[in-house]
Amino acid sequence: MTLTNLSEGESTLIISAKKGDEESGEFSATTASTGALSRTTQTTEKSDEFSIDGGFEGWTCVIGGWFALFATFGWLNSMGLFQTYYEAVLLSSYSASSISWIFTTQLFLMWAGGALFGRIIDTYGTKYIAIACTIACTFFVAMLSLSTEYYQIFLTQGVGFGFAASGLFSCGIVSTGQFFHKRKALALGIVLAGSSTGGVIHPIYLHFLIPKIGFSNAIRVNALVIASCGVVSCFLMRTRLPEKEWDPKAKFLDFALFRQRIFAIYCLGTFFVVYGLFSTWNYLPTMSLRHKFSDSLAIYTIVILKQVFSSIIGRILPAYLADRFGRWNSISIVSLLNAILLLAFWLPLEVNPNTTHAQVFALSAMAGFATGACISVFMPCVAELGPVESLGTRFGMYQTVIGFGSLTSLPIQGALIPQDHGSFSHLIIFSGVCILGGSMIICLARMLRVGFKLRG
Repeated sequence: MTLTNLSEGESTLIISAKKGDEESGEFSATTASTGALSRTTQTTEKSDEFSIDGGFEGWTCVIGGWFALFATFGWLNSMGLFQTYYEAVLLSSYSASSISWIFTTQLFLMWAGGALFGRIIDTYGTKYIAIACTIACTFFVAMLSLSTEYYQIFLTQGVGFGFAASGLFSCGIVSTGQFFHKRKALALGIVLAGSSTGGVIHPIYLHFLIPKIGFSNAIRVNALVIASCGVVSCFLMRTRLPEKEWDPKAKFLDFALFRQRIFAIYCLGTFFVVYGLFSTWNYLPTMSLRHKFSDSLAIYTIVILKQVFSSIIGRILPAYLADRFGRWNSISIVSLLNAILLLAFWLPLEVNPNTTHAQVFALSAMAGFATGACISVFMPCVAELGPVESLGTRFGMYQTVIGFGSLTSLPIQGALIPQDHGSFSHLIIFSGVCILGGSMIICLARMLRVGFKLRG
């Protein structure tokens, strides 16, 4: 451990921990500190203790995190079903762009809320946040069943559920991240697979129940499912590190993290990738209707998008390979894969008037794999860039960047549809170019992190 003076009144604590392979570099970090040096030194020494690297408690957290993601992001992944239903029935007088603000706000708060919850989890653990957010998620979904106006749906589904779900989501990824070192990407990939599985299950039973018992009653069943999953996650999730005293001088938004060059560049690249990444999630079912799909068949494009290709293959397999061949290699490759998929496959299908159902289903499957792979490797790369004691805060700042990237992306994409006379070509080109630019920036961060090594 080395202390190097940077300037008058400021110092930099350079922490180096070598465990296992040299290339992991997971605990190399540079943090500016003026007041809490002794406390940071003590906690950093604990971060080397990864002899368990999972264990019973760690894999229990993985299961609990899976249920947390099933209840939160899994429900958000049903946005295509809600977008299609709102356009056709409940909010038929509103444009696709206006309706998409519900989901983009939900997406923004689910990511950006990590900046608040991450620091609390670093200090007090997951127990209180998980319980409170489970109750809040259930409440807001129940309130959605009573909503009939745009502003009511926006407040319950977009704002209320989005913020509450952020806390439960943060508990799932931070608690898991604290228990794993060498298999961190695999563990987080399994947790994130809960969101893909939820993206399969929620649309299927909602699509089945809405015609039989009505939208309101179907959403009440939905609230019960979310509550049950939240309760399971509350029992199973825990943090590895002990609770700490609250530091009133610490900041929820630690902008000092952006002084780290690699972290700042990686966040910039992620911002642009996210700006186009969720286009297939929200607009592929609507595009399917344009190509003569029935309502039922259009919904099942979501199921294929989130099923085996996103949940098992897309989330878990790339995470497993990332632990073996390098997380930075993986995120660079899958980001580029998403850009190629939109520009070289989705765009030709959209401009072709004779596109078949089989081609759209194939697109759905490949999009599920590509987006799932990207999301599963986003977070493990961030985990490498600092000590485990500040994992929640670091995740929170990174999630805030993703949140701002997703805040305006879907409405802008939706606004491009009427400008293109109902076609999705402009939407696809815009999304593909954003992902391509972001991928180039992520590749730069990869080079700065690992250089020309094949594994990194």
